[in-house]
Amino acid sequence: MKEILDSLGEGVFTVDKEFRITFLNRAAERMLGVKREEAVGRFCKHVLKSHYCLDQCPIARVLESGANLYDRPSSITGEDGRMIPIRLNAAILRNGAEEAVGGVVSFRDLSLDAEVREYLRHEGAFHGMIGRSKGMTEIFDLILDIKESNAPVVIQGETGTGKELVANAIQSTSRRHHERFVKVNCSSLPPQLLASELFGHTKGAFTDAVKDRIGRFEFADRGTIFLDEIGDMPLPMQAQLLRVLQEGTFERLGESATRKVDVRIIAATNGDIHSAMASGAFRNDLFYRLSVVPIKVPPLRERVEDIPFLVQHFIKKFELLYKKTMRDIHDSTMDLLMQWPWPGNVRELENVVEYALVRVKPDAAFCVCLLPPAMREGKRCPQPKDTKPGKEVIDSNTLTHLLEEHRWNQSRVAQVLGVNRTTVWRRMKNLGIDKVNPQC
Repeated sequence: MKEILDSLGEGVFTVDKEFRITFLNRAAERMLGVKREEAVGRFCKHVLKSHYCLDQCPIARVLESGANLYDRPSSITGEDGRMIPIRLNAAILRNGAEEAVGGVVSFRDLSLDAEVREYLRHEGAFHGMIGRSKGMTEIFDLILDIKESNAPVVIQGETGTGKELVANAIQSTSRRHHERFVKVNCSSLPPQLLASELFGHTKGAFTDAVKDRIGRFEFADRGTIFLDEIGDMPLPMQAQLLRVLQEGTFERLGESATRKVDVRIIAATNGDIHSAMASGAFRNDLFYRLSVVPIKVPPLRERVEDIPFLVQHFIKKFELLYKKTMRDIHDSTMDLLMQWPWPGNVRELENVVEYALVRVKPDAAFCVCLLPPAMREGKRCPQPKDTKPGKEVIDSNTLTHLLEEHRWNQSRVAQVLGVNRTTVWRRMKNLGIDKVNPQC
């Protein structure tokens, strides 16, 4: 049992009924900065040093209530004195006679997750979205324009374009950002269950309705609800949704009492909603009620200029996650990424970069051979070439002068230097030259 617990990535420790540690696994030793032999026999609060130890001891709670705790956010004090965010589980430890003899706690380190989130917040992204193309900057501007509005929004776009990120950004910038944000995928549930999920039900409304249950709209009152894949919603449900939009009222399944709700609706679809309306599969009146603010997210193939920024963004993200570094990206690799049609859009690009980071050798470059087989078919890794003076070694003043001379057209500057456009872009990033000409 000791070997099994020592092989886990999560920290695990056990205590007796006096809250003295009886076992500590290797992951817990590493996170707490204390050896097992030093911890065993000590009170857990002196080792763990969590803010919960003072008045909400998880082990005391499970011993008193008999109910286990799951995925509870907390923090512990690491070896260097810094606070480490964790999520913990706590359960009663029983002997062979099923008598409570103590407690067991498992916890996982969330500091890496926090580091990634912090990076994403400060990387120049717009609420997690990366894009400098005209189509994306117009979406960013529109989101800021409607931040004081409660108007319904319809987000359209192909799968993988980031419609949920757009919805998140709308919620984050809205007046309701402190209220609940509830998400429902309308294509994942059959009609009756979807009706129950959205509007709730009373006991006995259908076979499995063993008790009253509130729906997502009631739960999201005063907040926002995100209805993904709205085009797959059954027609009867569309009529109920239209009533919520028009009157702000609904009934639970199996109940005649009318309930009132104040919820902002953000809807999204990856289908052709106009064809669905023409065929009668989607109500015209509902669509026009929902699309007070229509947003069309362009596919990645229509905003190719964003690909270098997205690639660098994902490289940094996965370098943090996998604790690896990628020295550079070959021009031939970037060319291939820029030319790929990306049927899976940004989600596919993210997967491709993660695939490369998983395979790359420490501090090696992102070459063609690191791409998935379907992308690199028929392609060979280029042989490394000596850098010519005046190309990769060009200084900041010279490059800035060339960019200004050619109105910041990177393609023309690349022709003058005899290099690839992505080489110019990368050199600009390395030198901190970040001006973008609006005419380009």
